[in-house]
Amino acid sequence: MSTVNRLAEIGTLVGDPTRAAMLEALMDGRALTASELARAAGVTAQTASGHLSQLATAGLLSVEKQGRHRYHRLAGSEVARLLESLMEWTAGAEPKMARAIATGPRNAAMRRARTCYDHLAGQLGVAISDALIARNIVIFSDEGGLLSPDGSDALREMGLRLPATKLKGTRPLCRPCLDWSERRPHIAGVLGATIASHAFDAGWIRRLDGSRAVTVTRTGEAELKRLFGVGAL
Repeated sequence: MSTVNRLAEIGTLVGDPTRAAMLEALMDGRALTASELARAAGVTAQTASGHLSQLATAGLLSVEKQGRHRYHRLAGSEVARLLESLMEWTAGAEPKMARAIATGPRNAAMRRARTCYDHLAGQLGVAISDALIARNIVIFSDEGGLLSPDGSDALREMGLRLPATKLKGTRPLCRPCLDWSERRPHIAGVLGATIASHAFDAGWIRRLDGSRAVTVTRTGEAELKRLFGVGAL
């Protein structure tokens, strides 16, 4: 009976048009605020907050607090597969145009590449993170991040040497940091700082005056593509 009740609970939650719209907005893997999801569903922030609370309580959403913001994302790949299956079943219906959700800074340079404390963020930071995850050098989970068993050797082959002195401190070696504009994780911790420091020292990137934004040099474009497969941003 518990399985039947759970099925009914999930069906009721997903079957509501407002909650369905918010869940659909999260299918691209980003984490969004309550205000952004309210706009996606066409409801007030107060109404959205109630719906989001129900979805989180049911285990369909996870909530992450970063700074003064609370970000909502799908609770896992199982939830995404469930929604994808339901969307396939309804694919024959007349599609409804989803509301576009703009996130992060309006400044294009800040969106492309910027510093986040002492590591890289924006499209560049996330692209580097994606590359290291795809090569199984970095592993991210809900609990944090770590290097794979062969990760240190792979980084050394790329010319990235983790400073031994910093590895002895209390700062995490590698942790996911939710990107403000991309709403997916970039790499923070000792590894994130090492990548950013190397990129500056090697002349791959340079700071834009009066801004956290950075620009990629021609040398940087070539090296970022060679090492991480990062194309034009």
